[in-house]
Amino acid sequence: MNERRVLLGRIVGVHGVHGAVKVESYTEPRLAIFGYTPWLLEREPGRFDAIEGAHGHAQGKGIAAMLPGVADRDVAAGLVGANVWVSRAALPELPPGEFYQTDLEGLQVVDTAGVDLGRVTELFDNGAHMVLATRDAGGRERLIPYVAGVYVQSVDLDAGRITVDWNPDD
Repeated sequence: MNERRVLLGRIVGVHGVHGAVKVESYTEPRLAIFGYTPWLLEREPGRFDAIEGAHGHAQGKGIAAMLPGVADRDVAAGLVGANVWVSRAALPELPPGEFYQTDLEGLQVVDTAGVDLGRVTELFDNGAHMVLATRDAGGRERLIPYVAGVYVQSVDLDAGRITVDWNPDD
């Protein structure tokens, strides 16, 4: 399987005696993880097992999930630590101007004069808005607010580039 995948969550524990697992969901809202199928469970790096039909409910800060073929606590315990991925192709199309974070990671970032500010290494939410973390060839990191029309001028997925209005010395 050599396709692009998106990390949706991680199995962090077991729940009860009937094979339910505790899942830390990275989706927003957290129960949206059940809307993506099949789940690709990665128990060992690079080895993925497709799971169809996972279902569950909110449980504290995480979720409790039942997986087909997992009917007891011992089997569920063997899944703890597994990452939950989905094929990028399973994500729905977004309206123009909206992007999945995974599609922005790795893109080249340039300022309006064409100065290379590095590649997107991470996106994170600082409470007010998303922030692009970039790192250039010299190892310099920049944190650029992802505010469309203010700092982010354009995103061109085909060209692999984000243009920002940002002072390269900041």
